[in-house]
Amino acid sequence: MTIAVYLISAGMVFIFSGLLAMAGLGAAFIFVPMFYYLGVPLAEATPTALLLNVVSMIFATYNYWRGKLINWRVGLPVLISAVILSPFGARLTAQVNKTFLLALFAAFLVFAGFMMLFYKAKKREHPMRRAVEVAAGGGVGSAAGFLGGLLGVGGGNFILPVLNWLGLDPKEAAGTTALVVVFSSLSGFLGHASMGGLNPVFVSLMAVMAAGGSILGSHLMKTRISSVQLKRIIGVLLWLIAVKMIFDLIG
Repeated sequence: MTIAVYLISAGMVFIFSGLLAMAGLGAAFIFVPMFYYLGVPLAEATPTALLLNVVSMIFATYNYWRGKLINWRVGLPVLISAVILSPFGARLTAQVNKTFLLALFAAFLVFAGFMMLFYKAKKREHPMRRAVEVAAGGGVGSAAGFLGGLLGVGGGNFILPVLNWLGLDPKEAAGTTALVVVFSSLSGFLGHASMGGLNPVFVSLMAVMAAGGSILGSHLMKTRISSVQLKRIIGVLLWLIAVKMIFDLIG
């Protein structure tokens, strides 16, 4: 990779890690197509993006934990199933046709953008039974873990709306999702990293930038920008990336 790729990637990772940290989500679903279009091989872009999710979301999870915004009762079934299924998705990445994988990723970006722009959580009038919570949590965790490992994302955009639907407060849902994303991303990263092909210098530099961006983003969120404004910005950005990917696939 050229020095220009390093510099552009470092800057973009810093910016997007900060933006997504404000929203309580990992930025891997942006980093994978971004790295790919900068010339980073898909097999390297995917595990690198997952590792950056781990780094940035550790800081977010710590803040949520300090604010007592993690629901362990609901989050643990999601976390366990996501961690178990994530490596299976990661293992299949090399076996899936690249064009199909990119098309699937574009569809994921359209879905994630829609959730950012239009989804509004509604608190349930009556809490769900424990058995239903466990079943729903295990189901969404399995799906999010497998797809997250396959696509190189943490699965937070799948998990967050389901936790809202289960009746969690939006902030509590975000905190619980952040916790799950740390471990599901780590599990997916280990599945990809075991197949080799990583550039340690590139990965280390991007991890440092992700950490710095996450710390700055968490600070700015408290004083500069509302979560509603941020969600709109991210939603539009995701759709723009998806449109570019779709046009490239068609072309």
